[in-house]
Order: sequence, then C-alpha cells, then structure tokens
Amino acid sequence: MEISYSISKNDGFPSFFSVYRSERPCDMMKSTKGILSIPVRFQTRSSTGGIQKKGEMKRMEQVKAVIRKYWKVYAAAVVLALVCDSVGTIKINIGIGTLTLFPMVFAVILGGLLGPDVIRMFNQGECKLGGSLVLVALAPFMAKMGVSAGANLAKLVAVGPALILQEFGNLGTIFISLPIALLLGLKKEAIGACYSINRDSNLGLTTDIYGPDAKETEGTFAVYIVGSVIGTVFVSLLAGVVASWNIFHPLAMGMASGVGSGSMMTAAAGTLGEIYPSYAEDIMVMGGASDMLTGITGIYMGTFVGLPVTRKLYAWLEPKIGRKSNHRK
Repeated sequence: MEISYSISKNDGFPSFFSVYRSERPCDMMKSTKGILSIPVRFQTRSSTGGIQKKGEMKRMEQVKAVIRKYWKVYAAAVVLALVCDSVGTIKINIGIGTLTLFPMVFAVILGGLLGPDVIRMFNQGECKLGGSLVLVALAPFMAKMGVSAGANLAKLVAVGPALILQEFGNLGTIFISLPIALLLGLKKEAIGACYSINRDSNLGLTTDIYGPDAKETEGTFAVYIVGSVIGTVFVSLLAGVVASWNIFHPLAMGMASGVGSGSMMTAAAGTLGEIYPSYAEDIMVMGGASDMLTGITGIYMGTFVGLPVTRKLYAWLEPKIGRKSNHRK
C-alpha cells in the first residue's frame, strides 16, 4: 500500500500536510513554492507476514537443494562418527612416550582416504563443502568453551601473566624448525615456513611483506597447506606423547594448546582432557583463552619479533649448515 504526503511549501517551510491514498508509482514533484508530493511505501502487517513467509520458504528450498546435492557428505559423516566412536581410544607405546589415538584422529584419516585422491568417493565440490562444515561442527563446542571461560574468569585472571607470556613460547619453535629446514635443503622458503604456525593471518602477513611470488611466501603457503591437511592429527598425537612424559602441568599444556588455530586447539585440548579427566574443563578454558590471545597478538609477534628473529637466524645459520646449490640467494 502506498501513501502520498502532499506538502504545501511557502518560502521553503511546510504549512500543512494532506494525506491521500494513491495508486500511482510516483507523483509529480513541483518547485518549493508549489506542492511537493512524495510517495512513501508502507507495508501492512499482513503483507509483511507474507514476505517473511516467502523468505522462509525460499530458504527452506535452498537447504533442501543443498541436502539433495550433498547427501553423501552428511551420510558419510554420520557413518564415520559412529564407526570411529565404536573403535574408541587406542594407546601405543613408542618408546619416547605413549601415542594416543582418539576417534577424531581415525575420522580425519578415513575422511581423507574417501577424498578424490584415493578412494574418490567424493569430488572436489563435496570436499569443499565438508571443509566449510568444520566451523559449524565446532560452533557448539566453542560456545560451551566460552560459557566455561566466563564461569572460570577468576582462574583466567590468576594465570593472566602466564597466558600473555606463553606467546613467546610459540617463538621458541623457530630455533628448532629453522635448522632442520636448512639441513633439508630449504633456502629462503625456510624463513616463511618457520617463523610461525602459518595460519590465515600469517599467510596474509608474509604475502603483504614479501609479495605473492616470493620464496618466503612459498614457504608460508606450504606449511599452511600441510597444517590444514594433517595439523589436527599431528597436534593431537603430539599432545598425547608430551603428556605421557609427566613433565608439565596439565594446565600448562592446556595453555600450550592455543596455537592460533581453533581446530588444532580443539584436537590438542580434547586429547589432554581424555588423559586428565579431572582437569578437562580447566584445560579447555585455558586452551580457549590462549588461542584467543594468540589470534590477537600473534600477528604483532610475527611482524615485530618472529620474522626479524628468523631472518637474523637464517643469515647466520645458512652459510654454516645450508646445503650448497647453484641458485642460492
């Protein structure tokens, strides 16, 4: 329904309003000394309800279309969850510690085997949809973690300095990974690969500083891809091995789980929660808080500390332990 307000103007000031019903799509606009007729469209309650109903029906049709197109993804997810959960947890003594394999690890491995590179049960489009559903699956867990963090705010405040300083611990891996990368034959790719865990923000940072075609960016992108594929499995296994050493406090390992990747933090904290059930909730709280702080401060640590330290260390180590090559820069 359309209502037109006719405003009579005298020297630019309205003197009165006359309202009448109009079925015309628009009204003629005259000078300010004449009559200015402005059409205004209102929606009645009945028309608004009809529009909302149509919008809901359209969304439902879209959801049904997606389910019909990708039903195999949902069916496989349910089957894998049931199978892997029935297998349960498997512990293997590997000498340097205990390798703990959780149902999530089996699900990731089996899901990867079903992809287009091995069994080819799913195509690239279905794999892309599966990747986008990871955040949906993690959302309830993240919400629960946020509620737990709010309920344990006093504990977070008590360990505040440790949560902040643990970010420097993430830089300690530079001194381990960079020498190994140089011994394996990497050159400037090692700078981008070793200065951080290389998630989305780090990939953007390296690209912005060095450019998309730089060797440093290639190293960052390589670690980003590897972390996306096997990062959760690796971190889950590593957490189980380190926990079997009985060196670190469970809460310290919970804080160490917050590496800046939600899925990796979930995998590591979930593993630690199974090993230390009495600390399970506190581990999740510390891991979530640590992961949040790493996400906030990680880009600054990488810019002002991680990259400069890695470049200096590379300049010092590369002539000593780097492999000789004709194209060394």
